[in-house]
Amino acid sequence: MNQQETPAALILIFGATGDLAKRKLFPSLYRLYRKGSLSDQFAVIGTARRDWTNDTFRQHVKEAIADSTKQLEQLDAFISHFYYQAHDVSDSSSYRSLKALADRLDDTYSLQGNRLFYLAMAPEFFGTIADHVKADGLTDTNGYNRLVIEKPFGHDLPSAEKLNQQIRQSFEERDIYRIDHYLGKEMVQNIEAIRFANALFEPLWNNRYISNIQVTSSETLGVEERGRYYEKSGALKDMVQNHLMQMVALLAMEPPIKLSTDEIRSEKVKVFRALRPITKENVDQYFVRGQYGSGEIEGEPVKGYRQEVNVDPQSNTETFVAGKLMIDNFRWAGVPFYIRTGKRMPSKSTKIVIQFKDIPMNLYYQPDQPLAPNLLVIHIQPEEGITLHLNAKRAGQHLLTNPVKLSYANNSVDGMNTPEAYEKLLNDALRGDATNFTHWDEVALSWRFVDVISDYWEMKQAAFPNYEAGSTGPKAADELLEKDGFFWWPLSTLEVDVCN
Repeated sequence: MNQQETPAALILIFGATGDLAKRKLFPSLYRLYRKGSLSDQFAVIGTARRDWTNDTFRQHVKEAIADSTKQLEQLDAFISHFYYQAHDVSDSSSYRSLKALADRLDDTYSLQGNRLFYLAMAPEFFGTIADHVKADGLTDTNGYNRLVIEKPFGHDLPSAEKLNQQIRQSFEERDIYRIDHYLGKEMVQNIEAIRFANALFEPLWNNRYISNIQVTSSETLGVEERGRYYEKSGALKDMVQNHLMQMVALLAMEPPIKLSTDEIRSEKVKVFRALRPITKENVDQYFVRGQYGSGEIEGEPVKGYRQEVNVDPQSNTETFVAGKLMIDNFRWAGVPFYIRTGKRMPSKSTKIVIQFKDIPMNLYYQPDQPLAPNLLVIHIQPEEGITLHLNAKRAGQHLLTNPVKLSYANNSVDGMNTPEAYEKLLNDALRGDATNFTHWDEVALSWRFVDVISDYWEMKQAAFPNYEAGSTGPKAADELLEKDGFFWWPLSTLEVDVCN
């Protein structure tokens, strides 16, 4: 086997006719195949309610891949490994038929009994599928059996606990891969390298030298066709409980004793345990919510959230969240971690800004020329890279400085885009590397933290809408930082310099 190849495996995709499989899973598997990371010892079974044939399914996969890439020279060989079976997730006879097909493909492709069950389905089916997969014999093999689950994992702590207990009847924790696709992004994974591979940063990565850290994930889009889902989740559950808190954990964790799955997860869990608890009495001191009204995006008028399809005209659902997290441990005592996420904002961007403290006695300080702070900016999307903001003497001017930027762009290294997050996460799951998937302890602790905020907001009607589409959010989000003497760094001034 090629050193880069994954072990032989049967990949069973539940919900194979859906949007996730079409946009992410099929193209990601094809990229792995083209790169030689997926050997010829693999097969894919797609299941869904539609009464398709193998040929219909293969044509669907072919079109999905053609929409994502022009490099199609190996496509026919790739789709020959795909099979389809119409499936009822609550009917044992469907699983018995699925087992018969799986066993046949196991022999045909010498798959060694290795099976990856990918649930690209609505969350209410997760537990049912896990129960049937075990009870109806699909996990009765001599190879590995792994379960990959999309978010959301529950809608609060009690529902997450119930789902986890149900799934654990069929799969061990080490075989459950809870996807947070942000953890598959190149620059999120690079947070550890930036910290632990550079003597320049790690000694400064504490409350002696850092004044605050800001994590922002903004979108220009509204809820589009996801109104029904979004009404049940909102920005807090959709973005904060998983993506943003995971990035905070990577930024704040202690150096692990080694870069193994268990050690990294252990350090992340310690961060969640050190979070200062929020109570219903002080939610308003630490968190701000918003909902977009009508406005303009890129010069085009857009409607407000309450006018979107499948949204309650009096909706109390937040489309924007800003918050201050305090981590009460020795390293981070007193350093605020500010997070914000919102829809219908001026630009689509995910960035981390680490702001360093001013030096005690600044010899270059001028009352009419304040010195810019040193910043380390980690650009996650759409651009990928790092920018270090420093001060340098202005040419020909005594004692005057200019801010300068030292930038590294990920896509300038070899002229190619970095791998898609799903491509890397699928490869990790097939290899058995769970480092970039969330452990149950992380899920439980993050739900425990946000549930207090969510419950409080549900009981209290907000004065929505409170920010225009195309703006940076409600004024209260700015005031959250102003009372600490800080301000949100505008995304437009922190762009990475991309070198082609």
